[in-house]
Amino acid sequence: MIRHFFLTLLLSCACVAHAGPGAHGPNGEHLDAPASSGAAVDAQPTIEANTETFELVGILAADELSVMVDRYATNEPLLNGNLEVEFNGIKAQGKLHADFGDYSFTDEKLLRALRQPGNHALVFTLIAGNESDLIEGSLNVVADGHADGFGPFWKARWPWIIVSVALALAAAAGLVWRRHAQKKN
Repeated sequence: MIRHFFLTLLLSCACVAHAGPGAHGPNGEHLDAPASSGAAVDAQPTIEANTETFELVGILAADELSVMVDRYATNEPLLNGNLEVEFNGIKAQGKLHADFGDYSFTDEKLLRALRQPGNHALVFTLIAGNESDLIEGSLNVVADGHADGFGPFWKARWPWIIVSVALALAAAAGLVWRRHAQKKN
């Protein structure tokens, strides 16, 4: 009986693992992908901004603000400019990584300020040869949602885990009832 219980529990957990990352819906879509109507809960904060001449996309990572700049009309990467960012009186110069095509901001004072939850208005100053531009954008940083100790793995799977445990308990109860019925006869 105990063996049947653990076998049922194991199969239930395997079903949960099978429906995890990479699962597909009826139209072939990835079920673990972020919904198209909103941002992913655990996504890194990003910024997108443009002017008539240039556009930029940036990601706030743990150790840097990485910003890619290109020409708005052609999407040609801008790899020969100087990029500066200003936020709440803090100015920082980006370092061009030509191999990645991004400008990296690693100023600790800037990063510490940007990591604070809120909607941060950033102003980028771009100088490329005879061209210059001010590009304004907003970086939205949400509070860390893992303060409760449950990361994205458990938050995404708790309904399946509850169903699996309930099925395992129901199977165990059925085995106990069947064993009890056999003893009566």
